[in-house]
Amino acid sequence: MRFSGSCVSEGTAVGQLYLADTGAAAAATPDEVRSAFAAVAGNRRALAARLRAQGRVQEADIVEVAALIAGDPLLVDPAVATVRSGQDAATAVRQAAEAQAAIIEAIPNPELAERAGDIRQVAQAVLDRLAGGASAHPDSEFILVRREVAAADLIELAEQGLAGAASVAGGASSHAAIIARGLGVPMVTGVDAAVLAAPAGRLAMLDADAGELVIDPPAADRPLLASQNGHSARHSSPVGPAHTGDGQEITILCNVASAAETRRGLAAGAAGVGLLRTEIPFTGVTAWPTEAEHLAQLEPILGLLAGRAATVRLLDFSGDKIPPFLREGEPGLAALLGHPTALRDQLRAALTAGRDTRLAILVPMVSSPAEVDTVRDLLAEAAAALGAAPPRLGIMVELEATAAAAQQFAAAVDFLSIGTNDLTGQVLSLDRHDPRARPALAAHPRVLTLVGHVAAVAADAGIGLSVCGDAAADLAVLPLLVGLGVRTLSVPAARVERVRGWISDLDSGLCAALAAQAVRASGIDQVRELVQRAAIS
Repeated sequence: MRFSGSCVSEGTAVGQLYLADTGAAAAATPDEVRSAFAAVAGNRRALAARLRAQGRVQEADIVEVAALIAGDPLLVDPAVATVRSGQDAATAVRQAAEAQAAIIEAIPNPELAERAGDIRQVAQAVLDRLAGGASAHPDSEFILVRREVAAADLIELAEQGLAGAASVAGGASSHAAIIARGLGVPMVTGVDAAVLAAPAGRLAMLDADAGELVIDPPAADRPLLASQNGHSARHSSPVGPAHTGDGQEITILCNVASAAETRRGLAAGAAGVGLLRTEIPFTGVTAWPTEAEHLAQLEPILGLLAGRAATVRLLDFSGDKIPPFLREGEPGLAALLGHPTALRDQLRAALTAGRDTRLAILVPMVSSPAEVDTVRDLLAEAAAALGAAPPRLGIMVELEATAAAAQQFAAAVDFLSIGTNDLTGQVLSLDRHDPRARPALAAHPRVLTLVGHVAAVAADAGIGLSVCGDAAADLAVLPLLVGLGVRTLSVPAARVERVRGWISDLDSGLCAALAAQAVRASGIDQVRELVQRAAIS
């Protein structure tokens, strides 16, 4: 049996077919229906709290939307009233959900209209609850199939054998699709509802790239796909370091804020973590995190990185990540350096949790060598107190002035890490929330000139250099970075495998020639044209 759908998260997977939808108990009382809504709301709130504690803020925000929906009287009260009037619970819950979903779907904005799916997903969770819970998933890897796959489904099943997902409803902007892409779980939507009647437990093959779900696939296809679960079919599983086609070694690290992302990146072949965003779990706190609170966040992540690179960025309370207690004062690095214990607490926690790793400390938003000197002194002090050797110290190059003055900083640090998101935004006068802002803009000649300058300074000084902004995982920018001499890239965990495949197709010499042309281009449009026309493999 073959079912076609639309790809919302790339990759391929093979596993047992898991049909999770259930029916509801027809005899449920009004109080039982109300309790089921409350239980779903409570479950979602608890899941959101766990995700937030792990630094998985985007996922937490999405799950909290489901909690709010499940507690909304505009959804709950009509369902309860309909049951009280004599209707069965399944019909009552679905009717109430469809009434609210219809209102949302009428919104002219397509992305907002897709939120109607969140309402239907909550309704299904309530029906699952009334039926005693969703059916048990297979013990081995499985392909989840539902009428409406929910974000919470993917999050809760991600580490229990979930290999891929197929949904009858939903689109590329749905919360489930966003989560699937973040987790690197292949997923298709718009599959024919007939799939819900397929025999559970049968072997299924999902080729999300091709938009196809095959139940009982031909035996010849199974070994290949079994070795590619969660990965794009274009590239085989990673073995050893990444190399360009002409043999230039490129180190691929991953950007993370949680243990789940770290596991994902390592499984895809990342050599370690090049950017650990430590501030993410603390953006809603009312005071500076204590050493114990830092340890609680760092140990689950750094515990996965024994013997591997682990670059811990200091708290970056700036931009859209300013916690409530800093909104009235001066945020950012100045606030961290100005507090008597905040930086010491974080450094001690990082040294303790990262004792078995190849630890490095990364300072964000640096604007003067004096700031680096302050951090180095406190780092040496913390290391001496713990009887540890001071780790490597580096800075984020994300301010235009810092990039231009890279030579001044090179003597004070062990490595430089270019943050292309903020650097590009500052050079081109774009806020992070500007709809025009996107990773591909790092290919602008003015940005590339600064990247090339920093790369040359690092090479002359004999210190490490990496790019940890999202541009490192953009195909329009990657060959230019390689051409400018960047040999270490830190990318989102779900992009590690894809970037590895792209690198294998590049020739570093041809990339260098392309980059030399790009920095002399008149603007971003000309650079795009150069990249599109270039023969770089």
